[in-house]
Amino acid sequence: MSQLTHLSARGDAHMVDVAAKAETVREARAEAFVTMQPETLQMILDGHHHKGDVFATARIAGIQAAKRTWDLIPLCHPLMLSSVEVILEAQPEAHRVRIETCCRLTGKTGVEMEALTAASVAALTLYDMCKAVQKDMVIEQVRLLSKRGGKSGDFQAGEA
Repeated sequence: MSQLTHLSARGDAHMVDVAAKAETVREARAEAFVTMQPETLQMILDGHHHKGDVFATARIAGIQAAKRTWDLIPLCHPLMLSSVEVILEAQPEAHRVRIETCCRLTGKTGVEMEALTAASVAALTLYDMCKAVQKDMVIEQVRLLSKRGGKSGDFQAGEA
């Protein structure tokens, strides 16, 4: 098992020094699900939500969150992202919305936290916009799907 990189030799939390690392192309994908009543999902899909386009707002929130991850997670580096994608897919048969995010850059550190933050905040935004009609929606299964680039190599999650 690898060592925890955000702990110093004394056990203190610290930001990892990436100065000596090579710049490489890095990409990470993450997902989250928001499960809701069929009527809530249909309201979103029909565009009858009184707050406007739920998917567009959640997409923008996810992109903004990826760009601000360093401001939210204390030991993350500020990154110059080259791309952030947030895809929202209705899954009516499961009464849920699947959110998939992808973050890319050329840099010295990975973008896993940015992809996870984008998925989480998009899910939270979807919840926020719909909570007036349903408070018991469930945000679940936020996870890293894949990453590529960097010293630790590539990662691909198995089936959930």
